[in-house]
Amino acid sequence: MALIKSVNGILPEWGDNCFIADNATITGDVIIGDDCSIWFNAVVRGDVHYIRIGDNVNIQDGVIIHCTYQKAPVEIGDNVSIAHGAIVHGCTIHDNVLIGMGAIIMDGAVIERNSVIAAGALISKNTVVKSGSVYAGVPAKQIKTVDTELLEGEIHRISDNYNMYASWYDE
Repeated sequence: MALIKSVNGILPEWGDNCFIADNATITGDVIIGDDCSIWFNAVVRGDVHYIRIGDNVNIQDGVIIHCTYQKAPVEIGDNVSIAHGAIVHGCTIHDNVLIGMGAIIMDGAVIERNSVIAAGALISKNTVVKSGSVYAGVPAKQIKTVDTELLEGEIHRISDNYNMYASWYDE
């Protein structure tokens, strides 16, 4: 069973049709929408500020989501995929975003809708990734724009597929 802990009397909440892996950890002031999945060894730690996660979000294996005390919460929109081993810290991620494997998103960063952060990218503190951008590198810079093929073929496909993958697991 997942490790779900209250912090200062605040217990995490999640919506309907959510999959939470047996060894995921969710603590404190965390609210997760419907049709989300929190995968193996993921940590969603709302102990020092709040974390809000929209609908149809998948937080894949080994992801860490955390905040900065009294300064930087985490807000994640709908249809977001956060791939294996990424770190999301004190930032805002809008709808229809793909965060690649091992990417790091720092405090105050804003990832606008319909964007892709490449695997291994480092989004520096207070960076604003404009809607429809693909960012890669360390530190990350815009390398191209999101076209329809990338939006439908990757961003939407991945977020939709994770609900299917979650359905394969027995209760």
